[in-house]
Amino acid sequence: MPDAAAGWRAGLELEFAADAGRTALVRRIHHGPLQVQKALYPEGPGTCHVALLHPPGGIAGGDALAIHAALRANAHALLTTPGATKWYRSIAGRASQQLGFSIGEDAILEWLPRENILFDASEVAMGLELQLAAGARYLGWEILCFGRRASGESWQRGSLRLDTRISQAGRLLWAEHADVAAGGGFATAASGLAGCSVAATFIAAGFDARPDLLQACRELAVPRDAGAAAAPARLGLTWVPGVFIARYLGDSSEDAFEWFTALWSLLRPALLGIAPVRPRLWAC
Repeated sequence: MPDAAAGWRAGLELEFAADAGRTALVRRIHHGPLQVQKALYPEGPGTCHVALLHPPGGIAGGDALAIHAALRANAHALLTTPGATKWYRSIAGRASQQLGFSIGEDAILEWLPRENILFDASEVAMGLELQLAAGARYLGWEILCFGRRASGESWQRGSLRLDTRISQAGRLLWAEHADVAAGGGFATAASGLAGCSVAATFIAAGFDARPDLLQACRELAVPRDAGAAAAPARLGLTWVPGVFIARYLGDSSEDAFEWFTALWSLLRPALLGIAPVRPRLWAC
């Protein structure tokens, strides 16, 4: 049970290993309300699909989640979530989620969760520490929804802290930090949300720059929600040494998710030589 003042403390540790062309979930430790479903193999034994579950359905102030995944050499795992992660109004301090991914030599990790919804007055900290060995590769994204647009709720109070660090073979490839207050002009500033309610980042790490592939990504159209009256989204794509980055800024989490899925469907075969097979949960 959680401490009434501190909130839930939950942890999940996963380890994947490859043997004779099959990736298996060989170690699974959890405490608190974090679990995983049965490992699935919709694209054959080489890639292990796992869905991360948080049974409470949302994260409240004072909750602290820590998720760690380690991949041994040549393993390939795809992690996703069955639905959106809700960050509730905080009444007991900041809520946090820390991701720690360690990817062994020539291993591949794909982190493809559904969106994060930040309720008004939520106090949120999200961190990603990604360590890649030589030849390791990573594709992943995070989608942030500020407020609940369908309910007419905007993110007017609260704060968000984001920390991302990506290194390979002991060399820092990418680091990013954000510490913003909802009432500090972030929602309307040109350097912030610029009046939009959804911001998202897609990262592919461990790859050399491919100008032809970057151009192909830029030519992808953003799928639009037929029922949405929102203005066209703002997009950005770049490739710095070892890291591909795509940004979405708009008003539709579904558009962001579908655009990222289209990017993933293009990048996966081009960079990994593997056809894109969507997790089964996405069809539910």
